[in-house]
Amino acid sequence: MGLIDDLKGKAQGLIHGNEQAIKDGITKAGDFVDTKTGGKYAGHVDKIQDGASKLVDKNGTPGETPASEQVPPVNPVPPVPPVDKAP
Repeated sequence: MGLIDDLKGKAQGLIHGNEQAIKDGITKAGDFVDTKTGGKYAGHVDKIQDGASKLVDKNGTPGETPASEQVPPVNPVPPVPPVDKAP
Protein backbone atom coordinates (compact mmCIF):
# COMPACT_ATOMS: atom_id res chain seq x y z
CA MET A 1 0.00 0.00 0.00
CA GLY A 2 2.80 2.40 -0.77
CA LEU A 3 0.63 4.64 -2.95
CA ILE A 4 -2.07 5.06 -0.33
CA ASP A 5 0.49 5.77 2.38
CA ASP A 6 2.16 8.30 0.10
CA LEU A 7 -1.14 10.07 -0.61
CA LYS A 8 -2.04 10.05 3.07
CA GLY A 9 1.30 11.64 3.93
CA LYS A 10 0.84 14.33 1.30
CA ALA A 11 -2.68 15.08 2.55
CA GLN A 12 -1.43 15.37 6.12
CA GLY A 13 1.30 17.71 4.94
CA LEU A 14 -1.26 19.93 3.24
CA ILE A 15 -3.55 19.93 6.26
CA HIS A 16 -0.79 20.68 8.78
CA GLY A 17 -0.68 24.39 9.47
CA ASN A 18 -3.86 25.08 7.51
CA GLU A 19 -6.36 23.50 9.89
CA GLN A 20 -8.38 26.64 10.59
CA ALA A 21 -8.62 27.67 6.93
CA ILE A 22 -9.83 24.18 6.01
CA LYS A 23 -12.41 24.22 8.81
CA ASP A 24 -13.62 27.63 7.65
CA GLY A 25 -14.04 26.19 4.16
CA ILE A 26 -16.00 23.25 5.55
CA THR A 27 -18.30 25.66 7.38
CA LYS A 28 -18.80 27.84 4.30
CA ALA A 29 -19.55 24.81 2.12
CA GLY A 30 -22.11 23.54 4.62
CA ASP A 31 -23.74 26.95 4.84
CA PHE A 32 -23.90 27.09 1.04
CA VAL A 33 -25.65 23.71 0.90
CA ASP A 34 -28.09 24.84 3.59
CA THR A 35 -28.99 28.00 1.64
CA LYS A 36 -29.45 26.10 -1.63
CA THR A 37 -31.65 23.43 0.01
CA GLY A 38 -33.56 25.83 2.24
CA GLY A 39 -32.17 24.10 5.33
CA LYS A 40 -34.03 20.89 4.46
CA TYR A 41 -30.93 18.76 5.15
CA ALA A 42 -29.38 20.93 7.88
CA GLY A 43 -29.05 18.03 10.32
CA HIS A 44 -27.21 15.90 7.80
CA VAL A 45 -25.00 18.79 6.73
CA ASP A 46 -24.09 19.52 10.35
CA LYS A 47 -23.09 15.89 10.91
CA ILE A 48 -20.87 15.95 7.83
CA GLN A 49 -19.31 19.27 8.88
CA ASP A 50 -18.54 17.89 12.35
CA GLY A 51 -17.04 14.70 10.92
CA ALA A 52 -14.93 16.58 8.41
CA SER A 53 -13.65 18.97 11.09
CA LYS A 54 -12.72 16.05 13.34
CA LEU A 55 -10.92 14.43 10.43
CA VAL A 56 -8.92 17.61 9.90
CA ASP A 57 -8.03 17.67 13.62
CA LYS A 58 -7.04 14.02 13.54
CA ASN A 59 -4.89 14.21 10.41
CA GLY A 60 -3.36 17.65 10.75
CA THR A 61 -0.20 16.50 12.46
CA PRO A 62 1.36 13.31 11.09
CA GLY A 63 1.97 10.67 13.73
CA GLU A 64 0.69 12.77 16.62
CA THR A 65 -2.51 12.86 18.62
CA PRO A 66 -4.55 16.06 18.16
CA ALA A 67 -3.85 18.67 20.82
CA SER A 68 -7.41 18.39 22.10
CA GLU A 69 -6.82 14.70 22.91
CA GLN A 70 -3.30 14.93 24.34
CA VAL A 71 -2.84 14.35 28.05
CA PRO A 72 0.15 16.08 29.69
CA PRO A 73 2.36 13.96 31.95
CA VAL A 74 1.49 14.20 35.64
CA ASN A 75 5.02 14.22 37.12
CA PRO A 76 7.77 14.03 34.53
CA VAL A 77 10.78 12.11 35.81
CA PRO A 78 14.20 13.56 34.98
CA PRO A 79 16.49 11.18 33.08
CA VAL A 80 18.93 9.15 35.16
CA PRO A 81 22.59 9.62 34.17
CA PRO A 82 24.41 6.44 33.08
CA VAL A 83 26.35 4.57 35.73
CA ASP A 84 30.13 4.45 35.25
CA LYS A 85 31.13 0.77 35.52
CA ALA A 86 34.89 1.35 35.18
CA PRO A 87 36.97 -0.55 37.84
